[in-house]
Amino acid sequence: MVDLQGQYQYIKPQVDSTIQKVIDTASFINGPAVRSFQTELETYLGVKHVIPCANGTDALQIAMMGLGLKPGDEVITADFTFAATVEVIALLQLTPVLVDVEKDTFNINPAAIRKAITPKTKAIVPVHLFGQAANMEAIMQIAKEHNLYVIEDNAQGIGSDYTFSDGTKAKTGTIGDIASTSFFPSKNLGCYGDGGAIFTNNDELAHAIRGIVNHGMYVRYHHDVVGVNSRLDSIQAAVLSAKLPLLNFYNERRKEAAIRYTERLANHPKLITPYREAACDSHVFHQYTLRVIDADRDALVKHLNAHEIPCGVYYPIPLHLQKAYADSRYNENDFQITNQLVQEVISLPMHTELEQDQIDHICSHIITFLNL
Repeated sequence: MVDLQGQYQYIKPQVDSTIQKVIDTASFINGPAVRSFQTELETYLGVKHVIPCANGTDALQIAMMGLGLKPGDEVITADFTFAATVEVIALLQLTPVLVDVEKDTFNINPAAIRKAITPKTKAIVPVHLFGQAANMEAIMQIAKEHNLYVIEDNAQGIGSDYTFSDGTKAKTGTIGDIASTSFFPSKNLGCYGDGGAIFTNNDELAHAIRGIVNHGMYVRYHHDVVGVNSRLDSIQAAVLSAKLPLLNFYNERRKEAAIRYTERLANHPKLITPYREAACDSHVFHQYTLRVIDADRDALVKHLNAHEIPCGVYYPIPLHLQKAYADSRYNENDFQITNQLVQEVISLPMHTELEQDQIDHICSHIITFLNL
């Protein structure tokens, strides 16, 4: 699904030298490499504060801790996403409220958010799924009307631009009150292990989070708040600093691959290709996800695997049907789109090293199967 070895060969001198510098200085934890990457990412995103941490799941949990949400507070998020989004809500003894998504973008449906708001609602977590920006203008308006926090889950969307109705743009992860991201190796900006970060333009919130990530300490051995141990190590920061200048290039390569896939597959009656805006600014294609209609998606997966073509089904089971997050409050009629998507979606290889002949090979096998 990704070619990290190929990507590494392209940037090998930069990566090797930055890692060696960390080793030579033995600054493995909270060293200069971490501080340098933090500043570089703040500049790239146009955000005041980037707080690195150990992984994307921690980032989301710490963001909620920093907002001071209390047990029983309701947090609305999408039913169609990876479990980490709802996992941290439950871990903090908050109440997850899952809602349906839009059929075209796969992102949380603002109308469903409005319907789910109660007096206990305190926050909304939009997920920029598969690299496609959620409808942040509508979500921020809802949040403003109901005095709710917005926590962007930007684990799959780093580098994506959201365009507001007045033509202004902002990077995903910089629009809500706070955001989280993941630097898992397969992400558009990935390290060589685990890593994550929190973004915010709120000075007070940033201060709170800097303490939370470090055992609640601002001064060594003075624990002012309840915290966790969640740090981005210096070697991972060094890798990210080597890759960050190439992030726009990486995202453009993904977009080019997505356009080629769509050119080959868009006219097939049994496929629906991913929705994207005309300029393609709002989608960085962390995944290229098709919908298979009037055909057996699972049989297609087997066909591709039999021909040594990797693919993935993200995600095969809605969160509201997962044992850990089942709730008697949920009504199946409220999840019609999600329940449909989990039967239809299939993600194809997507990475910066994809070549046109590889894409053509993959598409040929898909079309051959569908035409049987």
